[in-house]
Amino acid sequence: MIDGNPEEAAPAQTLNAAEIGAIAHLYRAEVSRSTMWRTRLDTTTNWAVVTTGIALSLSFANARASPLPLVLVLIIVAVFLGLEARRYRYFNVWRARCRLMETDFYAPLLAGGGVVRDNQWNTLLANDLRTPKFHVSYIISIGRRLRRNYAYIFGVNAFAYAGKLAINPTPLTSAAEFFQRAAIGPVPGHVVIVVGLLFHCTWLAIALFTLRYELHNRRKTALIAIG
Repeated sequence: MIDGNPEEAAPAQTLNAAEIGAIAHLYRAEVSRSTMWRTRLDTTTNWAVVTTGIALSLSFANARASPLPLVLVLIIVAVFLGLEARRYRYFNVWRARCRLMETDFYAPLLAGGGVVRDNQWNTLLANDLRTPKFHVSYIISIGRRLRRNYAYIFGVNAFAYAGKLAINPTPLTSAAEFFQRAAIGPVPGHVVIVVGLLFHCTWLAIALFTLRYELHNRRKTALIAIG
């Protein structure tokens, strides 16, 4: 008889039919939650697109129309971005659980290898159910939503605003005229332009910084999204 090695890992336990059925029901519930929050993300993006479209229509309605709607819509779209980043954090919880069960439960099951408790995927999932928490920070969520959707919305707005000042009511003849057209009431045009540049540089920096952070800190060997 060979003495047991205390460092030797305990044999994996195969899941029985009842346990597999319970996990299947859990997967269905998590998919339902994920789908619901995915719909909420799409709704916020649609609001941002529609409001930007309305601002473009108002500003380009005629040559004398004010570019102010394009400025105001930036504030509204930024609010939508904040709401969507918060919703994304919730969505990511359900998505991560679904993906974990797909890669470590259903994939081995379909491959014919059977499903076992190996104290990795099942422990991660159990801990996440026992003490749920967000898997990404708020700033990371903002960066992801910027790269997926909002960078394009902000970019279109910026080009439309510059184009509006450049061609309406007549083509520009000098830089001074450009700043004059950018003025909003008592606020000088150069102040408006500087604030706008700071805004666009800020969201661009967040998008690039969070991307760099994720590329350098994401562990390729880690189980999907949880932890």
